[in-house]
Amino acid sequence: MASPGTGARCPLLEQRARWERKRACTARELLETERRYQEQLGLVDTYFLGILKAKGTLPPPERQALFGCWELIYGASLELLPYLEGGHWGQGLEGFCLHLELYTQFAANAERSQTTLREQLKKNKRFRKFVKLQEGRPQFGGLQLQDLLLLPLQRLHQYENLVIALAENTGPNSPDHQQLTRAARLVSETAQRVHTIDQKQKNDQHLRRVQALLSGRQAKGLTSGRWFLRQGWLLVVPPTGEPRPRMFFLFSDVLLMAKPRPSLHLLKSGTFACRALYPMAQCLLCRVFGHSGGPCGGLLSLSFPREKLLLMSTDQEELSHWYQSLALAISSQKN
Repeated sequence: MASPGTGARCPLLEQRARWERKRACTARELLETERRYQEQLGLVDTYFLGILKAKGTLPPPERQALFGCWELIYGASLELLPYLEGGHWGQGLEGFCLHLELYTQFAANAERSQTTLREQLKKNKRFRKFVKLQEGRPQFGGLQLQDLLLLPLQRLHQYENLVIALAENTGPNSPDHQQLTRAARLVSETAQRVHTIDQKQKNDQHLRRVQALLSGRQAKGLTSGRWFLRQGWLLVVPPTGEPRPRMFFLFSDVLLMAKPRPSLHLLKSGTFACRALYPMAQCLLCRVFGHSGGPCGGLLSLSFPREKLLLMSTDQEELSHWYQSLALAISSQKN
């Protein structure tokens, strides 16, 4: 006859077993993906950077602008992999964190890199032919150079997920617990800085595009230092008469209303003239109708100290997006 304690389950031991299984699975994924990542870094280093250096197809300034600190990032992976293969996760990642600044530098150079690639592919015939030849190698699996240049930043996102998971599933009594916890924090902080850099670069691109769409003396410098949120056509409903279509550009602090230039205008066709600039800090927003999600569109009311705007759209979903973006801009000015 079995004793009362036979077969009893221990929740603590079961939890530890689950941690160990998750830790082993995460460690294996980190190792396998690092091997593939290092292989890709090496292929770019050999077939692009190395040959470009040897042949002089690209002058050093353009080559540096294109690849940034690629070789140093490759070197950091070469240092990390032996530790991972030996199961020394904490020690390896602690040393790797000394190189995280390279990923911040790489992110800061990303826009310049893509611009350099576009320019050189357009004007440098030798470089264009070289890139096409190298991209055709089976080792790259059909990836283009512009895709390969994104690998370090994509890998940083993987590092963040994997290192955090590794730290979370390492018990506090484990000898590498403190090293992994610190590594997870540092990798996460670096990923956040890189995300901020990426958001700023995308915003700058939007601002340059919007500024190019605006013409006239009033338009000069309108987008400088602002955060772009949204643009699109809306109908302005006047006190009397028919609604008039206007292009609106929403930034974090102002709403810009613009009117299209005449299509027959020789120099400014396709651009917009700024008609009004509304400060979001002084805006009271109200949805007049269009709450139900029906097919009939809706109407928004924007009240300012000296003017009231009624903006209409026949697209219910589009108007809802505008309402959310406007509410976000107003909220950001009051915080």
